[in-house]
Amino acid sequence: MNPSIDTDFLRGWVGREEVVADHLTPALAEKFHATIDLPGDVARDGDVAPRLIHFCLCQPAVGMTALGEDGHPARGGFLPPVPLPRRMWAASEIVFTGDLRVGETVTRRSTVADVVVKNGRSGTLCFVTVDHAISGDRSGLVVQDRQTIVYRGLERASPTAQASAAPQGSTRATVRPTPTLLFRYSALTFNGHRIHYDQPYATQVEGYAGLVVHGPLQATLLLHFAARLNSGQAPDRFSFRSNSTLFDREDMVLHAGDLTMAGEGGSIALWTARNDGPTAMQAEAHWL
Repeated sequence: MNPSIDTDFLRGWVGREEVVADHLTPALAEKFHATIDLPGDVARDGDVAPRLIHFCLCQPAVGMTALGEDGHPARGGFLPPVPLPRRMWAASEIVFTGDLRVGETVTRRSTVADVVVKNGRSGTLCFVTVDHAISGDRSGLVVQDRQTIVYRGLERASPTAQASAAPQGSTRATVRPTPTLLFRYSALTFNGHRIHYDQPYATQVEGYAGLVVHGPLQATLLLHFAARLNSGQAPDRFSFRSNSTLFDREDMVLHAGDLTMAGEGGSIALWTARNDGPTAMQAEAHWL
């Protein structure tokens, strides 16, 4: 384990809370609809908002001088100051008990639930688990999202080209993750992480093969892909985990297994991959 990481110190952040409010505007709903290429009409004021739009809300807005080199807010504050340079959204387990509505004030109550340091193939890893509770002033509590953030060094991971190719889904859709798409999603989520839009930084500083496709963007595309496969019905539970990285240089393929129905509920397995590449993100959608 990296001796420079004081695990006990970082675990002092466990239990820390942050409460942030935001407004789910019609303009945000329209831009989200356009960026994700959702079918149907744009949600208007008072309408149910698309699921996972909460990723675009209540994001930290700090001054330019308070940003780190990577474009994220500098370490410390609500999240622990993990002394590892790479930070990625690794996974989420999400439960929907209702829907946000366009035009309402949204509050996110976040709690640091755990901090764990491990040794992996790519070096020392630090996993920070954060529980988010998302409420609307009219809708009440509608989303519970347990998020895992992983921090690691700049050591290169084992080449993904050596991993087995992802299986082919029963249903597939291809998305071209152009720099424009990545930039627009970064803007929607107020995500300044330079790996998504600054190609020289992504390749020369962090050592990636190209611009990195956001994990939450992949998750959002997969959730709405699942909804289209179930007559437009968005899932009530949705989980995802990142396995490898996708870049802007190649098409991203959305895969879905067979929709399994049991009583009034059902489930479907989903994943992303580049053509003939390994699984990048695994996800499961459940209807209750």
